[in-house]
Parts: sequence; structure tokens; C-alpha cells
Amino acid sequence: MAKAPKGSDTAIELPRLDTRMMEVTIIGDEPLIVHAWSKKAKLEMLGKQMKQAKGAKEAKDPVKDFQDSLYPIKGGGYGFPSVAFKAASVTACTSTGGVTKVAARQAFHIVGEGVDVEGAFPGTMMRMNLVRVSGGEPRMREDMVRVGMGTADLRYRGEFWPWFAKVLVRYNANVLSEAQILNLLNTAGFGVGVGEWRPERDGMSGMFHVATEADLKALEKASPRRRNAR
Repeated sequence: MAKAPKGSDTAIELPRLDTRMMEVTIIGDEPLIVHAWSKKAKLEMLGKQMKQAKGAKEAKDPVKDFQDSLYPIKGGGYGFPSVAFKAASVTACTSTGGVTKVAARQAFHIVGEGVDVEGAFPGTMMRMNLVRVSGGEPRMREDMVRVGMGTADLRYRGEFWPWFAKVLVRYNANVLSEAQILNLLNTAGFGVGVGEWRPERDGMSGMFHVATEADLKALEKASPRRRNAR
């Protein structure tokens, strides 16, 4: 309870936040294409902003580009920025109705694993929050893209397929219900997506849906721990 203004006998009551946690399993419907900022790209950006002389362009290294596109998690495995799932869900508000983007943005957060990423400037670090991507090892993907003034280029990035993720949602139940959050995630997975070449960017990748009971049973049946126990 907050204190009343001086000279007033009326107490000010603040409504309690009803914060809750919910774990949601999402299943990928299309490949997830990842493209993390590489240290090389950040160094080039920093050098340009610091007015440093531009060196000769290095030869393309497809394997290095692929490795740099991933979001490794300490101890093994890979992740994807948790904020991407929230951003997709907030964008999905335009399709669901009843919840504004502003309300949704303030009402829930996607909680992932904290990872420190080395910055371009010596001694700097950036803390990222990642959702662990499961289902298999990433494979190297080759795409033809247009850059600058329409110049053709080849890009090498990581792709997860098949994939699934367990998303931990922390939400204010005074604003959004569990059912509304599940609806936002489902709508986001179909119409917005995450990663490169997603529906929001006129692509088809990064689509997903909230796992059904049948999906959860299939994942449990396929889990290594269960197989090894037999």
C-alpha cells in the first residue's frame, strides 16, 4: 500500500500485479533460418562509423559465414532471440482483435537463457536472451540474394529443420489470460513467423504452431531419454 499525500487521510491502494509463468511448446511448421550478427560484420560497421580506412574485402568463407549465423548456448546447443517470439506475438494483435499492441507489449515477456556475446569494440559485451531450439543440429543453407543496387550475392546461414522450442512466458494475468497468449502465439506462428524469410517479410520460413496433445506425445515418444531407457 502506498502512502497518501501529506494532509490527506485517504490511503492509496495499488492493484497487485498478478504475474504468472507458463511454459508453451511450439512446433516448427517450416524451417527456421537464423542470421546472427557476426563479429566481422560488427567490426566493419564500427570501422565505418569511426572513419577508419577500409581494408581489402576478404574472400568469402561459406563455412565461417554459416557458423557465425548461429546463436550458440554455453554448454552446448543453439538458441534464437526470445524477443523475436514476443515481437511476432505483438504483431499478431492486428489479426486477433481485442488486445492492442501496446497492451500486449506490456503484458508479457518471453523468458530465455542469458548469453554473453562479445562486442566489436574491445572489452565490450552484450547480454542476449535466447530460447533454446531443439529437434536436431543446424544445417548450412545457401540462398541467392540481392544487395545494394541489385547485385546478386550468395548467403550461407544456419537452418533448423525439423525444430521445436519450449517457450517460457511470464505474463500479467490482469491484462492477458492464458488462452489469449496461446492464441497470440498460434496466430504469430501462422501469419508472422520468426527468423529470415518469414511470412511477415513475404517468405514462408519460420512458421510454427502451439503444440497439441498429439504433438507433445510424439515429442515424448521421440525423446532420446525415453529411447535409452528401453
